[in-house]
Parts: sequence; structure tokens; C-alpha cells
Amino acid sequence: MNWQTTTPLGQPSLESAPEWSIGEVCEQTGLSPRTVRYYEELGLLPGVRRRQGGRRVYGPDECERLRFIQRLKALGLSLQEIKELNELYALEGSTRTMLKRLDAVLEGHVSGLDARIAELVDLRDEMMRYRARVASRLDSAARLTEPLRENSTRPPRRKEAQ
Repeated sequence: MNWQTTTPLGQPSLESAPEWSIGEVCEQTGLSPRTVRYYEELGLLPGVRRRQGGRRVYGPDECERLRFIQRLKALGLSLQEIKELNELYALEGSTRTMLKRLDAVLEGHVSGLDARIAELVDLRDEMMRYRARVASRLDSAARLTEPLRENSTRPPRRKEAQ
């Protein structure tokens, strides 16, 4: 892979794929430049080319990979899990091998979500029972203070003389 966009003689490269600056890639993906550089540093975005001046140049492959990372993160995968998938793809050179591992990772996340959903349903049920107890106590307190309020709004009784 050519790491520069020009040949050693300074002539334009034969590659015709679009090239974008880090700012343009960030506009397309919604990521910050710092995040893009961090992903590159972690090895999640290998092979980023540079212009002769050292500025990064991104193409469609890098943008697609960044979108893939965003989808995996949205699904709850950690950067370490994404890196493992990336390394597996690089070592095996096979999308099938990487997809099998991705399926296993996602299965683990689904199991975790199912457990968390069950915990949240239990928590909701407990809250509803507690709210019912609070409402009952409020009703009891209101019944106890009702006669006191009635007495406080009546004028005091006069004792009749005998």
C-alpha cells in the first residue's frame, strides 16, 4: 500500500479514490479529530496514509471502518473487543472468521442485556409495590389528620350557663 499520495518523483498517484482531510472525515462520521487519531493510535484504523507534509489522508475504506467502529460501540462493544476483531481480521484475512467472533461477542452482550432487563423489571415491580405502600400511608395519614382539621375550623363551643 502506498503511504503517500504522490510518487517519489512528485507525480500524482495513480489511485483515484477520494481523499479527505481529518476534518472532512470528522464531518462525515460525527467523530472528533482527537477520537479519530486515538483510534489510529490503538490500531483500529491501520494504514492511514499521509501527504508529503505529514498530514493524514483518509479514503472511503477508513470512513467505512470508522462507521463500523461506531456501530460496534453503539451495540456496546468495548474498544478492546473491537481491537480484537480488527486483529483477528488482519491475522486471518477473513471476514468470515471475524464475523464468527463478532457473533460470539454479540451473543454475550445479548445475554448480558437480557439479565439487565430482568433486573430492571424486578426493580420496576419493587418500585410499584413501594409506591402502593407510600400511597396507603398517605391515605392513612390523611384520615388521621382530617378530624383535627375539622375541629380547628369550627369556632370553639361556649359553655352554657346553668
